[in-house]
Amino acid sequence: MSVLKQISFKVESDLKALDQVLCYFDGINQPWIPKKDWLQCQLALAEGFTNAVRHAHKNLSQEISIEIEICLKSDSLEIRIWDFGSPFDLEGFLEANGSQDNRFAGHGQGLLILQKIAAYLSYCRTDDNRNCLLIIKDLSANNT
Repeated sequence: MSVLKQISFKVESDLKALDQVLCYFDGINQPWIPKKDWLQCQLALAEGFTNAVRHAHKNLSQEISIEIEICLKSDSLEIRIWDFGSPFDLEGFLEANGSQDNRFAGHGQGLLILQKIAAYLSYCRTDDNRNCLLIIKDLSANNT
């Protein structure tokens, strides 16, 4: 599928930048995207960004930026979030925590939420020593 809209931007590693991130995201919204899908993508973006700030960049300077790319296709929305933190085994975490009842856990819920929202979810180390969180959300066929 071809890319209909795409944005790419960098923000400081600061939770206060979440409003800016969501503002950029709103700029690619289209009337044909089902509201439920849009809200789930917005939640996924917020969770991914806050995880990068709180965990990946926990011991790094706020000036070290987080890069975000969002691609809107006719049938899906792809979110990529790059950070400079240490590598993290997402698959191992999800495998270890996915089947447990974590409703009262203090952390880790965001990744489980991402897993439920995404048709595809990965977190891998890139050649330039960054990590890339990839979230792909399939868009519903109907406009509800």
